Amino acid sequence: MRLDHLILPVNELDATLDFYTRIVGLTREPDRPPFSVLRVTPDFVVLLAPWGTKGGEHLAFAMTASELDAAFRRVREAGIEYGDAFDAVGNMRGPGVADGARGATRSLYVFDPSRHLIELACYG
Repeated sequence: MRLDHLILPVNELDATLDFYTRIVGLTREPDRPPFSVLRVTPDFVVLLAPWGTKGGEHLAFAMTASELDAAFRRVREAGIEYGDAFDAVGNMRGPGVADGARGATRSLYVFDPSRHLIELACYG
């Protein structure tokens, strides 16, 4: 068994699409109304639902060390607040150490435009 897709309610669709494609590095696919589709892996997509939200969801994206370094550079260049722990976004430190599905990670935390907590992580 594996996770196939996730529906993520968002507030500002255009800003959210920009964040996940330009900052995180996901690929946008053709829409599947009412959803906008972001490809995470060949077997997993995030469906953005423009229904509004108070935020608060947590998504953790595992990536290679070079992908994390590139995403961290884009976060800094965009002036996005970040932190080294899930409860420290805005301390402008990081990445920190966290626990993922496969053990210890080097992780950076940011909020997306809808205030969902996003973890950018790499193993090793």
